[in-house]
Amino acid sequence: MKRLKRVAAIHDISGFGKCSLTVALPILSAAGIETTVLPTAVLSTHTGGFSGFTYRDLTEDMAAITAHWKSLGISFDAIYTGFLGSFEQLDLVNCFFDEFKADNNTILVDPVMADNGALYKIFSPEFAVGMRKLCERADIIVPNLTEAALLIGEKYNPGPYTEIYITDILKKLSDLGPKKVVLTGVFFDEDQLGAATYDAIQNEIAYTFEKRIPGYYHGTGDVFGSALLSAILNDFSLNESAAIAVRFTASSIQKTAAAGTDVRFGVNFEQTLPELLKDLRLI
Repeated sequence: MKRLKRVAAIHDISGFGKCSLTVALPILSAAGIETTVLPTAVLSTHTGGFSGFTYRDLTEDMAAITAHWKSLGISFDAIYTGFLGSFEQLDLVNCFFDEFKADNNTILVDPVMADNGALYKIFSPEFAVGMRKLCERADIIVPNLTEAALLIGEKYNPGPYTEIYITDILKKLSDLGPKKVVLTGVFFDEDQLGAATYDAIQNEIAYTFEKRIPGYYHGTGDVFGSALLSAILNDFSLNESAAIAVRFTASSIQKTAAAGTDVRFGVNFEQTLPELLKDLRLI
């Protein structure tokens, strides 16, 4: 049998409300990938739509965990970062890259900080500058359109978009440093929603769409990013991986809508895992 590939997933943990590590860990594991977790914080619930949640910052633990792993000689096929709660955590992740980046592994940064045209309330504009520095070191970045605008210092455009506009955004994002960009929340009309990919090495741009499902569903960015990395580490191309991730995310949303699940609780990705594994040719 082939050696298991190993990912270091650097995200927060929300005890209730499917997102971050409670999404990344099961999706990557189901895809046959050993998933090592470096938690950035522990919350009782995620922050979208809930009040009174608890929050325990794990900044003080991150450097010690990194040092311990380094002492064990652990290596990773990919490093996958998501929600980071402070400037100090940005610096600690940069240090993690210093310790574990190698010529034969991949850094995927999901610059979680904004959506729907605005920064999340806990972040300042200066945080976007710090996140940009992290993206400069990535091999692949996965921003939404709001995060993309912040990263390149442009005004947010709510869409619909044109191919000319999306091409310009993709290339400006790649100019920051990453050779591969996956841009989410792309649509050319109101009926479809998906992602655009740019491989700067191959100079290839591609699009993948599914039927738009009305509403806003929490945690879908983490579902998408985890499925994307699962496909990449199972040797699919960037565009194939994005198409797999879009299908998986859309199908998870469809099941959530059909079940009438409270959208704050996250999407029913668990019921969609068999579809993902078929797409990945694992079953």
